Amino acid sequence: MSAPKKKSKTKKTVSRIAARFSIFGELWAFMRVRKKWWLGPIIIILLFLGLFVVLTQGSALAPFIYTLF
Repeated sequence: MSAPKKKSKTKKTVSRIAARFSIFGELWAFMRVRKKWWLGPIIIILLFLGLFVVLTQGSALAPFIYTLF
């Protein structure tokens, strides 16, 4: 009976990164299997708008951005 092998540090890091991005893989698989290609542009636009709001929240543009929503 041999001792169980320990995972190397890089394998643990890779598995953590894969677990973190698995939602994107699952979303891609869903869109591919179900032929829901129209979801792609919607998700990209929502991510862009969210990033835009987060990056400009401390600037002088913030009052103008919040009036749009």
